[in-house]
Amino acid sequence: MPAETAIQFFLQLAVILLACRLAGLFAQRLGQPPVIGEMIAGVVLGPSLLGRLWPEVQDALFPPGPTNVVLYTTAQIGLVLYMFVIGLNFDVDHIRQRAGTAAAVSAAGTLAPLALGAIAAVPLLNHGGYFGADVSPAMAMLFLGASIAITAFPMLARIIFEKGLSGTTLGSLALACGATTDAISWCILAVVLAAHGGTPATAVVAIVGGLAYAVVLLTAGRRVLRRLDRPSGQETIGAPVLSTVLILLMACAWITDTIGIYAIFGAFVLGVAMPSGHFARRLTDRIEPLTTALLLPLFFVYSGLNTEIGLVNTPTLWAVTLGLLVVAIAGKGVACAAAARLSKVPAREAVALGALMNARGLIELILLNIGLEAGIITPTLFTMLVLVAIVTTLMASPIFEAAYGRGRVASG
Repeated sequence: MPAETAIQFFLQLAVILLACRLAGLFAQRLGQPPVIGEMIAGVVLGPSLLGRLWPEVQDALFPPGPTNVVLYTTAQIGLVLYMFVIGLNFDVDHIRQRAGTAAAVSAAGTLAPLALGAIAAVPLLNHGGYFGADVSPAMAMLFLGASIAITAFPMLARIIFEKGLSGTTLGSLALACGATTDAISWCILAVVLAAHGGTPATAVVAIVGGLAYAVVLLTAGRRVLRRLDRPSGQETIGAPVLSTVLILLMACAWITDTIGIYAIFGAFVLGVAMPSGHFARRLTDRIEPLTTALLLPLFFVYSGLNTEIGLVNTPTLWAVTLGLLVVAIAGKGVACAAAARLSKVPAREAVALGALMNARGLIELILLNIGLEAGIITPTLFTMLVLVAIVTTLMASPIFEAAYGRGRVASG
């Protein structure tokens, strides 16, 4: 059995990497970043397309069982490594300079979608078929609000990286706002899960533990981690230091996952706490290439394998989906852009920031999968919100380029 699992996993890797490569090239030709192609590749390889056209091929490639567990675990490792790299290149000084703007945009990107999502949940509750039978109105309103408030943090980070905005004011501001709104959304999810089937201690541990983790690591932890940056005369990070960093990274991912905050935040905060400058650049050079080329695509594809778009099959369901899309755009993209503009951010940067914050990607799919498995939402609402995630993510890059990309060319 282990040998058969390994053989199947290698075949999956080959198919996934080929599909992501081709989809990434196609996305680039359409003016989208390659990461969008990787997201679409996951949907294509899943039951939404391949499983519908050639179900026997899809079942042969991705049978349920041990191989999917291996695929999921490997994908999580890639995601953790990538978010650590993003944290390494996160410039805290930009946020210190624009802390007021970051706070205003984060507040707008959290409160507006929570309010609009709560309002949108009321008619869905009245008609039935969207939430679980034992879900209270308060739980439904909180969950839908959190799902609309979520930002595709890894995707946002990768778009920023691919656009060359890492370390810039706009890039750092977007990452800070995305991290803040997502952290709040995961805390809300912890509260909903605790109320639905857990205990109040679940939510308390997630919120208090997450805050304690960040505070300790960014204060005392930062001072301890400086010892890693010792002059060695080498242009690359040595094996002992790299091994130490990877041990710390996996331990931090485990801690945040255990307390109920997603592992990517443990990785990101550790990256921020690491010594900056030359050390961070050398560490990035060691970790980033293999992570983005081999491991990260598995995360996007695995999530797509669990998505079934064909459930939205009536005019009424499509009308509800369109309504949720409008609510999502207004509550996130428009609200964040307006808050940034009120904070005296230039108009084109405000629109670009709103576009980036409005992308939800597969982080929302993770949240939705948790809600589906817990019985909070039905497969129908799950599919609708998946479509919202895909559309808002596809919107991000064209709007960003129209508002900010061309402005940079003109000003250059």
